Amino acid sequence: MHIPDGYLSPQTNVVLGAASALAVAVAAAKTARTVKAKYIPLLSIGAAFAFTIQMFNIPVPDGTTAHAVGGTLLTILLGPWAAMISIAVALTLQALFFGDGGILALGANIFNMGVILPFVSYAVYRLVAGGSAVQSKQRLAAAAIAGYIGITAAAGMAGVEFGLQPLLFHTANGTPLYSPYGLNVAVPAMLFAHLTIAGPVEALVTAMVIAYLQRSNYALLAGESNVRTSGSVRWRRVVVTFAILVALTPLGLLAKGTAWGEWSGEEIQAVTGFIPAGMQRFSGFWRHTLLPDYAIAGHDQMFWQQTLGYLISALAGLALIAIATFIIQRIMRKGGDRDGSAPLAPRK
Repeated sequence: MHIPDGYLSPQTNVVLGAASALAVAVAAAKTARTVKAKYIPLLSIGAAFAFTIQMFNIPVPDGTTAHAVGGTLLTILLGPWAAMISIAVALTLQALFFGDGGILALGANIFNMGVILPFVSYAVYRLVAGGSAVQSKQRLAAAAIAGYIGITAAAGMAGVEFGLQPLLFHTANGTPLYSPYGLNVAVPAMLFAHLTIAGPVEALVTAMVIAYLQRSNYALLAGESNVRTSGSVRWRRVVVTFAILVALTPLGLLAKGTAWGEWSGEEIQAVTGFIPAGMQRFSGFWRHTLLPDYAIAGHDQMFWQQTLGYLISALAGLALIAIATFIIQRIMRKGGDRDGSAPLAPRK
């Protein structure tokens, strides 16, 4: 679901980028009024989780791959606005340093995975959970259903964005300038991968973590969307959990193929017989990635080299998130009070 540069027109990128920027600005304003600086690490944990979980590619029966996003879990724990920030941070780092998703298409990716996914998930979760107890099985079912529907809705939106390109942006003879696949191909393809694979995985991951927290960390769940009450983070378990996730990230290499809509221009040409002009123009817009495609520079690498690249990428991503967290926390503390909290709006 990480749309590369060149698949969407500049006009589409501007519209979705503006929508995402506005949404993130609103999210920042809302969380700034309620989140103390000492709880910023909780948001960074969310960003780190989203970053690592998206490295686990899973094969799809049509020969492509897909992955979970982790957005529903973050929404349940942090609320949709804070989850949006965590996901936006993860997507920005992926695009800037690892070439996973385009820079020009960053707004579109944030809109799909950082806006659509959290708010659809939140609406479904609240609807299914109702007034049930936090530790009830109904909440567990609500989490799984919200995960499945949320990521599928985001994928459907990405399919619409792909599919509108040949309809709206083409040459005089009808040749697509950007994504060459219309709505009749793009939407079913995106939905198929997520209805069959990514959706169930997102549901399973969300339900498993919620079930674990129901038993081991009720205080974190009890806060739900109120990040202020979620300070009971057990840091030793967090470190161990991320160490395990990082160690397992090379499993994502076992899934052969490319996610639908993330092919290179050469791969598109092999299938369609041509590279759309706009795709050829913008696909190489950003050439400053640290570890492109989570790999050490070079082609035709052996599996151990690919594994090393994945491990280094995962560690580098977590380090970048930690650095960003430190900077944001220092900025908030300078404007806060002595206990390190950002100024809070009066409670109504």
